[in-house]
Amino acid sequence: MKILVIGNGGREHTLVWKLAQSPRVSALYCAPGNAGIRQLATCVPIKVDDLAGLKNFAQEKEIDLTVVGPELPLSLGIADEFRKAKLRIFGPTRNAACIESSKSFAKDLLLRCHVPTPKAKTFEQLDHALEYIDGHSVPLVVKADGLAQGKGVVIARTKEEANDAVTNMLEQRQFGEAGTRVMIEEFLDGEELTLMAFADGRTVIPMIAAQDHKQVGEGDTGPNTGGMGAYAPAPIATDSLRQRIVRDILNPVVEGLSRVGSPYYGVLYAGLMIHRGEPYVLEFNARFGDPETQVVLPLLKTDLVDVLEAVVEHRLDQMPIEWHDEAAVCVVLASYGYPGPYQSGLPISGLSALDHASDLLAFHAGTATQGKEVVTSGGRVLGVTALGPDLRSARTRVYEAVNLITFDGQYHRRDIAHRAVPTP
Repeated sequence: MKILVIGNGGREHTLVWKLAQSPRVSALYCAPGNAGIRQLATCVPIKVDDLAGLKNFAQEKEIDLTVVGPELPLSLGIADEFRKAKLRIFGPTRNAACIESSKSFAKDLLLRCHVPTPKAKTFEQLDHALEYIDGHSVPLVVKADGLAQGKGVVIARTKEEANDAVTNMLEQRQFGEAGTRVMIEEFLDGEELTLMAFADGRTVIPMIAAQDHKQVGEGDTGPNTGGMGAYAPAPIATDSLRQRIVRDILNPVVEGLSRVGSPYYGVLYAGLMIHRGEPYVLEFNARFGDPETQVVLPLLKTDLVDVLEAVVEHRLDQMPIEWHDEAAVCVVLASYGYPGPYQSGLPISGLSALDHASDLLAFHAGTATQGKEVVTSGGRVLGVTALGPDLRSARTRVYEAVNLITFDGQYHRRDIAHRAVPTP
């Protein structure tokens, strides 16, 4: 099989790495890819939002399956375009992907499907949003309605912070078009959980549950990022809780999308808050999570190609999926200043120290090649993942590996998995 992966981050490097292990793959391409992906696949310089260019490449190379990594091309309708051209693609249609590209659409769907979710209201006018904040107690959660690369969420502990957040989004256009509409949501305390699932429009099969660390600072402080690390399996996700999430959340949402003529094919990502033992949906993503993918896919025992094909061919109910009985921890190495401005083009050293370790993986997120050097090219630079028999040993191992990799201004959290394994 010839496979094309779309994207250039750590999630896509993980997908390429996993797909490259399949004996069924004869050729592997990635558009546009990065320095790490280049070692496993042929990188092609086509941007993720160039739908015509991607479709033409898939036709010219007679690609058997295209796998979409990031949310942007899904929100632009790449799955629709490929299917019109009789090209097989793993990912939901534009309408189905609205569960991520529009938080108000997702909230309405959840309410129609009677799925537990925090109360919320959406605003386009600043004065109405400020009036709403004035009449409600804090904390409140302010969200940009559209795609903001995981950064468009502010947990406002005071009314002043909430006012600043909506002003920055609606008036200052902090997140561009993504923030022309904002959602103000009830704050729920508890423990966050990510449960991704494969879905083929009818059948839903959950993956191993993970926990992401979204805030930049240790102790879950500071502004939200695209993710500073993750671990799996998350101990809070007992078998009974996972079954409830599938029964009460994932199945109803997939059925609800089918009822409105938008059957869901791909990965359905549920970002959950476990509040007083009950799961509430905070957000949906229409694709593999990042960095959750870096800890979930290494634990997948079944050939990923077989699973993706079962989704595309609507026969997921016939697909047994097996997992390794191990744990994984990923720590993101970021550029100094992220999620704000940061410097790029800085040489990275120490990557070769991980080459021969079977329990260590370095997934490139924001890297490029400069001559013979690998250099930084993004805010999140690398996702270093370690495997182990349990979370404690995996976390010990990952921080041993992190200490071997350096670049100027390198920053990482030192408390990834702290909810599952107390930090030393």
